[in-house]
Amino acid sequence: MAQSQGKVYIVGGGPGDPELLTLKAKSVIESADVIIYADSLVHPSIVDFAKPGAEVHGSKTLNLSEIMELTLESVRQGKTVARIQSGDPSIYGAVLEQMRILEEAQVDYEIIPGVSAAFAAAARLKVELTIPGGSQTVIMTRAQGRVSMPPGEQLKDLAAHGSTLVIFLSITRMFTVVRQLLEAGYTESTPVAVVYRVGWPDEKIIRGTLSDIAAKVRDAKITLQALIMVGEALDPALLHHVPTTANGVSSSHLYASDYTHLYRRAEGESSDVEEGSSVDGGQGTPGHDRYGRRSYFPERRSAGQ
Repeated sequence: MAQSQGKVYIVGGGPGDPELLTLKAKSVIESADVIIYADSLVHPSIVDFAKPGAEVHGSKTLNLSEIMELTLESVRQGKTVARIQSGDPSIYGAVLEQMRILEEAQVDYEIIPGVSAAFAAAARLKVELTIPGGSQTVIMTRAQGRVSMPPGEQLKDLAAHGSTLVIFLSITRMFTVVRQLLEAGYTESTPVAVVYRVGWPDEKIIRGTLSDIAAKVRDAKITLQALIMVGEALDPALLHHVPTTANGVSSSHLYASDYTHLYRRAEGESSDVEEGSSVDGGQGTPGHDRYGRRSYFPERRSAGQ
């Protein structure tokens, strides 16, 4: 009887802290026959969940062909393989080329999402990357270096939006990053945070502005595995005061008492409104009631967030 083929799981290992693994990621690691993990980026405690007798291979010294040869040979033997990437595999995970090979070999595989360093860093900084009245857009990118960037995706192009920026793989070009952001229109007082090895025991957080962050990073001798986060959303003062913004918005409408959505009506508002209709029966402006209060069904717009 022919041996059944195994399966590959591409697992998001999170930023470092093993407690930030998803339950599914932990379950896959515990049951895998073979574990191949990015040992230069994934904390070794992650593979401590491996079952007795599991093969564990670090991949930092292996090239793509060697990694995939090991993967495919294991699968042919009917083994389950956990390929553990740092953070979330979908962001700078170098998994597309691995998936192409699995597709060509007709190997069954599944991707298990993980906590990105971007979101782990935001949690450690106690910030919301999208702020009412401020940036409602988060751009994840990298500075051009050995890897070229497509037209329109240079840092100066993306910075022109004035959005919250999360910049990966660029800490060695910190002075260049700052120069390009200033040239694109950010001010020297723009808040910046650099988070080194978030979720690891030696994690470091450096806060500053575009006027001083590059020197602080240089003095801290941080040259790898650090995330750069830029924008007004990084201002720690937001935790202690409500700013006045150009459009008069200072806090989210979602939980405001005068705000209507699918599950809650604004205080003093009639509840006999059909789903999908305007709150005032068409007498107000689109998205507002007759009193000018914003009203919409946020679940439809934010599904999956």
